[in-house]
Amino acid sequence: MIPQWTLLLVPAAVEEVAEKGKLFDFDATLPLMAIQIVILVAVLNALFYKPLGKVLDDRDQYIRGGLGDAKAKLAEAETIAKKYEAELADTRREAQAVIATAKAEAQKIAASQLAETQQAAQVQREQAQVEIDKQKQSAFTALEPQVEALSRQILTKLLGAELVK
Repeated sequence: MIPQWTLLLVPAAVEEVAEKGKLFDFDATLPLMAIQIVILVAVLNALFYKPLGKVLDDRDQYIRGGLGDAKAKLAEAETIAKKYEAELADTRREAQAVIATAKAEAQKIAASQLAETQQAAQVQREQAQVEIDKQKQSAFTALEPQVEALSRQILTKLLGAELVK
């Protein structure tokens, strides 16, 4: 609710403006307002915009510095990773070479042991054959008188005792 006495002042102010016949009155108020705006801009610049700008610049510099450090560390990490990958590849190649060498040596040892075993088996077989031949010869030698005796007995029974002698 608007008080009654303010309504009385409004028509008086309208009449003053109407008397002059102008919408804007360019007196000492305009330069005073311009000076106030300039002072306000200077104060805001000194108290608000410069510190805020400094904070933003510092933050920007910090971010750029951190970003540069991060890029440098990333490059260093990639270099180290490549180095370790190369070392890992070399180590794998060396391990494969050691495995291949060990495998070849194992095959040589197995081949030599197999040859030795075959040679030992051959020697045992030859010894067994010689032993068998000796036993066979001794058996023939031991059986020869018995064969002669049996042959004579058979002849004597078949032909008689007189003809065999």
